[in-house]
Amino acid sequence: MLRRQARERREYMYLKASEARERQIFERKQKIRQLIAEGKSIPKELMDGLQGGDDARNGFGGMGAGAALKVDEAQADVMTSLDSEYARAGTYDPKILITTSRDPSSRLSQFAKEIRLCLPNSTRINRGGYTVGELAAAARSNGMTDMIVLHEHRGLPDAMVVSHFPHGPTLLFTLSGVVLRHEVSAHAQSTVSEQYPHLLFEGFNSKLGSRVMDALRFLFPVPKEDSKRVMTFANQGDYISFRHHVFVKTSHREVQLAEVGPRFEMRPYEIRQGTVEQTDADVEWVLRPFMNSGRKRNQL
Repeated sequence: MLRRQARERREYMYLKASEARERQIFERKQKIRQLIAEGKSIPKELMDGLQGGDDARNGFGGMGAGAALKVDEAQADVMTSLDSEYARAGTYDPKILITTSRDPSSRLSQFAKEIRLCLPNSTRINRGGYTVGELAAAARSNGMTDMIVLHEHRGLPDAMVVSHFPHGPTLLFTLSGVVLRHEVSAHAQSTVSEQYPHLLFEGFNSKLGSRVMDALRFLFPVPKEDSKRVMTFANQGDYISFRHHVFVKTSHREVQLAEVGPRFEMRPYEIRQGTVEQTDADVEWVLRPFMNSGRKRNQL
């Protein structure tokens, strides 16, 4: 098992190392296509591919630049290892492991239970004395696709780590305004629907926003059309508001919403390209709120 994980990790790192060359070839093809569309002359450094040249070196695969451009015409952007992380998502139901920091308070334990109710096919375990590395190894051996670790400060949940297996990414969020289910719902003692929910995402417009949205939406399986359960992730000013509702259709054009809970605000502050136990993994993005104009600039 350890040898296979090491081999898969090496293959993944090799794939990432080859992306720079693939990106360079892709940008060269885009420049040639743009020049041809505008009717401009092609610079000498790009002429080798059009006139035959060393196609393997130029990245045209032995077919010449003209034929390669036709083959790549439908490609909007170059594929990267970031795309392959969730390439098979949707073809299988995710399996999620949920745990907390050590010695959790009663409020954090209750919050972890309610997060488990929000995520279908999830399993909550007590942290005990296990290290993060031991939990990650157990998650891999049991076929888990993601692991969520909840943290607290003075009894209030204040952070959440979402790690995707087997190779990442890992997203770190701060939590604020956490309201538990019995505090928000008028029917707190009733059972919670375990239907696969519909998802609503609003305000994730940037490339980073799409990255965060993918990590969140692939925590949920594909819902059925008649599902009466909705999870909302609404981004406003880089703060993501989470809401959990069920609805009943009261007429042909109207529905009645009922909030189930919990509710909280979350803000991403770091994305790593490895899993949660890999402390030396590359940092893909980190929030820099202390920089000039940092407060005025929205990341998502």
